[in-house]
Amino acid sequence: MTADESELRELRAAVSEFLEAKSPEDAVRKLMESEPRFDPAVWSQAADQLRLPGLAIPEEYGGDGFGLVELGVVLEEMGRALFCAPFFATVLLAAQALLASGDGDACARLLPGIASGRTTATLAVAEDHGSWDPAMVSARAVPDGDGGWTVRGRKCFVIDGTTADLILVIARTVAGPTLFAVDRDAPGLAAEPMQTLDATRAMARMTFDAVPATLVGTQGAGGRIMAKVLDVASVGLAAEQAGGARRCLETSADYARVRHQFGRPIGSFQAVKHKCADMLVQVELAEAASREAARLADEHSPDFPVAAAVAHACCSRAYMSAAMETIQVHGGIGFTWEHPAHLYFRRAKSSQLLFGGPAVYHERLLDRLGI
Repeated sequence: MTADESELRELRAAVSEFLEAKSPEDAVRKLMESEPRFDPAVWSQAADQLRLPGLAIPEEYGGDGFGLVELGVVLEEMGRALFCAPFFATVLLAAQALLASGDGDACARLLPGIASGRTTATLAVAEDHGSWDPAMVSARAVPDGDGGWTVRGRKCFVIDGTTADLILVIARTVAGPTLFAVDRDAPGLAAEPMQTLDATRAMARMTFDAVPATLVGTQGAGGRIMAKVLDVASVGLAAEQAGGARRCLETSADYARVRHQFGRPIGSFQAVKHKCADMLVQVELAEAASREAARLADEHSPDFPVAAAVAHACCSRAYMSAAMETIQVHGGIGFTWEHPAHLYFRRAKSSQLLFGGPAVYHERLLDRLGI
């Protein structure tokens, strides 16, 4: 299912209105210091009123069957608002991993709860080294003798790991990296919050001590699954980054119009004009890259993996640049804890590093190009 331009505008307006009411700066700051770092009531409203968790889940599994284009619109607005919710981990990581696994039984069992918003989920891949490469995984899964599996190991940087109802984990078997499903209440599972740069995106360190797990897909398919997941998640992250960068540009331009020095708006000074103009170029390029990658994904184009890697690199650079320039345009107040500029800088930096940082995603681009 694909929405036309008018429907996309209506979707953007509805999500924007919802986030303006539910995710203002004071709400974001409150959630940053709370546990869990999201409001369950707001999450339920996003699911019940806007059906956001099920937007890009196939209709056969209880979703609405839309694609990355529509999901990108939602993520741009969430990036603008620094929305604190388990949306990214549940929809962009866990749900996409289930779909990429090709396991119809697992999808039928788990996706309807995700689509309805009743189940939150996450994907645990990275370990102490922080790499999302399944070849680097050392956590292991072994048969339990009763037809099931048990997982041992430790995972780090698990988004929403302390609150997710369902944990999908990549662990190594004799056949190679493999995807498993673990329930939140499974014995032997422990999760503790991690102190990270960006408090608006909760992360956890998880320990698996002979935790009962269910095989998802086939043994040794973890590498193939993660390649698909990272392509889709990179485009979703790119949309979120583009939205945050757009917000940085807008707040900088607004401030440059109203802040006066030497009897005139600072926006009239050439140095500030150049900063805002450079930000505009970066933001427009980021939006174009993320939206084009989403379009190619929905068209099942063979060019999608390359476009996804390009969008990730382009939007990471644009968001970092916009976040830094926003602090500069705001001057002294932009460096203070009371101003939101540092919140966007922290999100920009953490997003840049989320799937491995510039060296890794540039290497991924070369890989997608076949170089």
